[in-house]
Amino acid sequence: MGRVTVRERVLRIRDGAVSERVDTLVAEEPLEIRLDGAPLSVTMRTPGHDFDLAAGFLVSEGVVAARKEVAAIRYCAGATEDGVNTYNVLDVSLAPGVPRPDTSLERNFYTTSSCGLCGKASLDAVRTKARWPVADDGLRVGADTLALLPDRLRAAQRVFERTGGLHAAGLFTADGELLAVREDVGRHNAVDKLVGWALHADRLPLRETVLMVSGRASFELVQKAWMAGVPALAAVSAPSSLAVDLAAEAGMTLVGFLRGASMNVYSGRRRILLEGR
Repeated sequence: MGRVTVRERVLRIRDGAVSERVDTLVAEEPLEIRLDGAPLSVTMRTPGHDFDLAAGFLVSEGVVAARKEVAAIRYCAGATEDGVNTYNVLDVSLAPGVPRPDTSLERNFYTTSSCGLCGKASLDAVRTKARWPVADDGLRVGADTLALLPDRLRAAQRVFERTGGLHAAGLFTADGELLAVREDVGRHNAVDKLVGWALHADRLPLRETVLMVSGRASFELVQKAWMAGVPALAAVSAPSSLAVDLAAEAGMTLVGFLRGASMNVYSGRRRILLEGR
């Protein structure tokens, strides 16, 4: 397996004082995802939970929606001349009868750690793939409970404490219980790893849950939440205009700037319980 962190010697300058020290950095390596032996996607990710990442990516793209639709996931030989396994190439085998995606249409499946939506030919292609409606989800969550989620997510970020360089995605119940957390150098990868965990645990769709992310709420994260059947997405930073539009269209609750007791509710306000009202 690849390393989650690496150690590098750095020159440190603080208030004019110069010293050398060893710093811990988050690792970033390419992962190629193959589908039944054919190249599908390359993403830059932090090694770890790679099977979850591949499975979650396929859920986000509308290829699979249940564990039974994935026959196997395995590491395969890398691109080195001697055939050594680099643990940077995965092959996913779909179950018999599961339609294979046509990768020549709609999408260039190359992604980076900062943009999981690069190559989308049309936003309409995203809106038509969701298998589960979320508008009718019965989730109700208190604003006081939402206020607790950022600190609970941060407390569960083990690698972030050593590097300061990772995004996180956490899945919570309406009572604020943390069900699972995943970290990655890329926001969308952290969410895909979380969705992949849910697929392998047979928990899709993720009804009556809140997805909490450590960064901003982008269009792609709303898309991934919708594809997994998540009715509420909360972020510590701002949403984009397209994220708000898609959340409203899906009937999803979208919360941004969630910092302590302060937050902005951009859509789905009916699910937020306010004390005294």
